[in-house]
Amino acid sequence: MSKTALFPGSFDPITNGHVDLLGRACDLFEKIIVTVAVNNTKTALFTGDERVEMIQHAIQDKPWASQVVVEQFQGLLIDYARQKDTKILIRGVRQISDFEYEFRMALTNRRLAPEVDTVFLMPDEQLTFISASVVKEIAAWGGDLSSFVPEPVATALRQKFNGNASSST
Repeated sequence: MSKTALFPGSFDPITNGHVDLLGRACDLFEKIIVTVAVNNTKTALFTGDERVEMIQHAIQDKPWASQVVVEQFQGLLIDYARQKDTKILIRGVRQISDFEYEFRMALTNRRLAPEVDTVFLMPDEQLTFISASVVKEIAAWGGDLSSFVPEPVATALRQKFNGNASSST
């Protein structure tokens, strides 16, 4: 089995569900490359650099943090996997609708690169309802983010939406 896996996503922002999946992936692989997708056709709340920094801060105290490298990429994920010489993609699946989309993407990636496999992981069931879009909506309305994202991410969201990092979560 490959010792390195890619965990791709937009991570705009990283959530507690993502962190849970990352910890699970670290139990399975020696090294995880979190690949922050920078897509010029999508409007992200945070820049690629901001997302990389948030992820690094969100996981810095985790026992598995030394197994994780966070990088940005553009283009086809398969090309990036080949560049990094890995044959494993980690994808999170929270619900059936996620699986349908991820299944199609995995089959597309397999067509493009038969040597690359996708491993699906499920987060803790208490985290399955969390999505980055829900988190952004809660943040936009000044809601309590404490059960949705790590504190460094909550701080960054508060700064983005109201310029006040000192308000309570």
